[in-house]
Order: sequence, then structure tokens, then C-alpha cells
Amino acid sequence: MRGAQALIRTLAASGVGVCFSNPGTSEMHFVASLDAVPQLRGVLCLFEGVATGAADGYGRMAGRPAATLLHLGPGLANGLANLHNARRAGTPLVNVVGDHATYHKRFDAPLESDIDSLARTVSRWVRRSARSADVAADAAEGVAAARGAPGGVATLILPADVSWSEGAQPAAPVPPRPPSLVPDPVIEDAAEVLRGGTDVLQGGPACVILLGGAALRRPGLDAASRIAAATGARLLGETFPARLERGAGLPGLERLAYLAEFAQAQLAGTQRLILAGARAPVSFFAYPDLPSSLGPDGCQVHTLAGADEDVCAALEALADRVAPGTRPQPQPAQRPALPGGGLTAETAAEVIGALLPEGAIVSDEANTSGLWLPAATAGAPRHDWLTLTGGAIGQGLPVATGAAVACPDRPVLALGSDGSAMYTIPALWTHAREQLDVTTVIFSNRRYAILDLELQRVGAVAGGDAARSLLDLSRPDLDFTALARGMGVPAARAASAGEFAGELARALAEPGPHLIEAVLSQPG
Repeated sequence: MRGAQALIRTLAASGVGVCFSNPGTSEMHFVASLDAVPQLRGVLCLFEGVATGAADGYGRMAGRPAATLLHLGPGLANGLANLHNARRAGTPLVNVVGDHATYHKRFDAPLESDIDSLARTVSRWVRRSARSADVAADAAEGVAAARGAPGGVATLILPADVSWSEGAQPAAPVPPRPPSLVPDPVIEDAAEVLRGGTDVLQGGPACVILLGGAALRRPGLDAASRIAAATGARLLGETFPARLERGAGLPGLERLAYLAEFAQAQLAGTQRLILAGARAPVSFFAYPDLPSSLGPDGCQVHTLAGADEDVCAALEALADRVAPGTRPQPQPAQRPALPGGGLTAETAAEVIGALLPEGAIVSDEANTSGLWLPAATAGAPRHDWLTLTGGAIGQGLPVATGAAVACPDRPVLALGSDGSAMYTIPALWTHAREQLDVTTVIFSNRRYAILDLELQRVGAVAGGDAARSLLDLSRPDLDFTALARGMGVPAARAASAGEFAGELARALAEPGPHLIEAVLSQPG
């Protein structure tokens, strides 16, 4: 059996059911072997950043890894930004990166590069298969590394001759490492912090529990809500969660703000900060006269559970100590009314909150245009919210792709901005080819609005035409409806709140992909 054949059979046996692919010459034996293993579905992506982002979205929703198939170092480099996001999300993901044949590398062919070093920047596990007899066992270990707590990116480098040579056999799956249980003394320490009094009006220390990772799924949210109800502690969610379950019937959760000044205001007065699956909060960037750490001076930080620990079990054990008999506090069902008038970021959020269907998966890369979305959708029917975990834009459309492949029975809503959407716009072609039920909304204000904001925050002045032109997306205006139709996705443009509501209702009611260009009447 050839190495590629054993590799594909091992991936499928290890629970990898999808491979998002942008292959080249060195990967052709992998491609040729797919027909013999129908359990591994190949999905073609026209850009490697779409493939890696789709694998991220799939892993977030399926809880098990998809594979990517990438061509040499340049192909891996093209997918690196969304692998960075996947790394920050803790997403289980397996890259298969083709390389030159082992005997060919010494000739320094034009596509030769240091794949191993590139891969290590985003991977928790990197392996280069040296022989066809090794590749299946290497793959099984890679899948286990990707799935092991806390989840992450594993990269298998596959030389072409290892792929095409005989002498391979499939390998049995390797059990992944489960999350560690939090020691009882750590849980008791957190209970003592909470028992110390969290009611500021009574003079006790103000306590915040910052939730992240798996704590943002229902079991963790329910346990945290019980703790907050019984002790008065305040709950916050990490700024950009990989997956947040939310909506009516689930405990509501305010997320820590992206802007450092707003986050500092949220945390003002906090004397004890308990981390439950989240990192200590820091500013995304350095700014003049602003601290990098967002916690107040003198705030004591306590870690209940780290990324590789069972945070939900820890929260449930903590709730049993400090909140016996207390029930979670659910978010009531409540939707905004459909607005009229002009289409702004605020009225667009109200439309989405009014129409969001039950079971929806929202891939949110709306950036500045999404500031009103959390409040407008909090009481909508239960749904999942996926965000820009690593801050590298160009994630929204690909993550929606993978989420739709992982959950074909659920509607997916991709919320993007005109600037970031252009990074990975070929995702629309995959939406059309695979007939994925993804409704894409592009908030179009013809600006890099986030950079307008950041320009002011760092204290820079851009008064001239040369500087302003680097933040402007006009001359010419982008036509997203034409781009979408050219890739086989039905598309419409909306310039008022009423038009947007009509187009969104229509798109959500029809299966398959759609795109709506929401032309905002003012910057959002």
C-alpha cells in the first residue's frame, strides 16, 4: 500500500471526516487516493486561507479535527493567518503539508522552503514523515495531538516520495489526552475567595469570574450562573471566544470589551479576578499612556482552571460548594422590533436580532459594524457565536464554511465587513460548490473603519490625502453582489433597514448560500 493510501485510511479511522484542500503536484497521490476512502470528504478551496479557516470552523463546531491539504511552504504560508486564529481558539486541526521528495530537496528547487519552521509558529505538534512505513503512525499521533486537551493545530509534513512509495499500512487510532481534573484544593481556594464577600455595598472585595474556552458552553455557563447568583460575583466572558453558546434560556454573559479603555471600565473596582478557562486580560496593542495589563492595580488573580484542565467540571464543583440549591439565571426571550428608516450598524443589528433563527451559527467578523450585535441578539433563540479569536482578519467567511460542513442541518450566518471580507472572498465559491446553507452579510461602509479608530487611539494624525487613502475602500467601490454572483452565490444589496430585513428573511428561508451587501448610511 502506498503511503498516501495508508495516511488517508488512518485519518478516517481516527475520526477525521473532512479535508479542506488546495493541493499541488507533491500532493497528487493523496488526491488520487481519496476515491478509495469515501469516509474522508474532500472539499476544494480556492485559497489556502479559506482551507485553514474552514478547518477551524469545522473543529469548533464538530469538536473533532478536520484536515487541510496544503502545497509546500508557500501553501502553508498562505494559510498561516487562519492557523494563527485556530491556535488561539484551541481548535483541533490536522494540516497535511506536501513537500518535495526527500532526494529532491538538496537541489533547492524554486518552491523549496523551511516548512518545519513555518509550521512551528502555529502548531503544537509537527512531524515530518521519513518513510512510507511511518506515515500512518505519524498521522495517528498527529490526530491525537490535535484532539488532546486543550486542542490545537498538528502539522504532518508529507514528502512526495513518502506519499507515493509502497510499504505502508494503516495505523490504529491513538487515544487523545483528556483534560486534567482541577485539584480539590484549587477549587476550595476559589470557594474561599467567593465566601470572602463579593458585595461591594457591604465593603467586601469585588470579584469577577472571567470565563473562556469550554466554560462558554452550556454546562460551564450554568455552573457559573449559579455561582454568580449565590455569591454576587460578576461574570464576564473573554473578548473573542472560539464558541459561545447564547440566547434565550441560557445564562446571559457580557463579554470583555475589545477597546482597552472600555475593558478597564468593566474591571474597575475588581479586587479578585478568577480565571476559568480564560487568560488574564491584556490590551490587544500597546497605546501611549495606557497599561498593557487591564486588571486594576492591586487586583489579585486566581486561576481556577487552565486551558488543559476540565473547566466545566471545576465550575460545577465550585458551584456545589458555594451555591448548593441555586439555579442558573436564564436569559429571557426577547427580540428587538424590526426597525425602519436608514440602514446603520445599529439598525442592522436590530434586524439580525429580530430574525435570527433558532439553532443558528453566527461567524462574526463584523468588526466596528458589529458593536450593537451582542445586545440585539442576546434574547434571540438559542444559537452559537464564533469570533475572531486571534485577531487576524479574513476569518469570517472561511469559519462559516467549516461550520456549515460540520452542521449541515443548521443555518449559518456569516457577518463580515467589506475590508476583511476581501481577504478570503473565494470562500463564496466553496459555499456555492458545496451548496452550503450560509447567508453572508457584508457591512459595507467603504472604509477600514477599525483603522480610523486605531489611528486616533495611538495618537497618530493622518490629515493628508496620502494617509487617508490607505484607509479608504473606494475609487473604485467594491461590488460584492457582482463578486458573489460571479462565484455562483445569489446576491442582493440593501440600503435601508426595511430592504435589509426583507433580504435577510428571504435568504434565511431558502436553503443554500446567499449574500447580502448591507450598504451602511453612516460609518459603523
